Amino acid sequence: MSRLPPVPHDQWDDDAFAAMARGQKLPPSNALGLLAHHPDLAKAFLGFNLHLLGASTLPKRIRELAVLRVAWRRRCQYEWAQHLLIAKRAGVTDEEIDQIRTGADTPINRAVAELETDSTLSDATYQLLSADLSDRQLMDLVFTVGAYGLLAMAFNTFEVELDPGFSVENFTYTDGE
Repeated sequence: MSRLPPVPHDQWDDDAFAAMARGQKLPPSNALGLLAHHPDLAKAFLGFNLHLLGASTLPKRIRELAVLRVAWRRRCQYEWAQHLLIAKRAGVTDEEIDQIRTGADTPINRAVAELETDSTLSDATYQLLSADLSDRQLMDLVFTVGAYGLLAMAFNTFEVELDPGFSVENFTYTDGE
C-alpha cells in the first residue's frame, strides 16, 4: 500500500486534468495519480519532464540508459519498470541492461555515478562524453539524471506501486550494486 495512494483517474478534479493532460489524452498511471494530489506541482514538473521525454536533444537510447541507471542506483522499481519498456523500444539491448545492473564501467554509468555522487562530471568523463555529445546534449543529460533522480526519490518516498501489467523484470541486485 502506498503512503500516498494515487488519486484514481476518474476522481481527478479540473485542476488535475488541466495540469496533466496539456491537451493530450493520457492513460491513467500511478505516477500521474500521485501528481494529481498537487496539480500546481504537476503542471510545473510535467512541463520540464515533457522536454526531457519529447524535445530533448539527447538520443533516446542514451536518455534511457541514463534513466535506467538512475532507477537502478536509487532502487526505484516503478521507474525501472516504466523505462525498461521505453528503453527496449529505443534499441537498448539486453547486454546494455545487464551493464546497467552490474555497474559496468560505461560512459553513461560513470556519468550517472559522478553526477549523483559528486554533483559534477570529472574532466575525464566530461571529455569522453563530449567526444560524442554536443553541449546541448550534455546539458540534457545532466538535467535528465537530475530529474529522474528526483522522480525516483518521490516514487520511493510515497511508495508508488507498479501500474497493472508492469513487472520488475531484471530487478535483482548483485553484490556491491
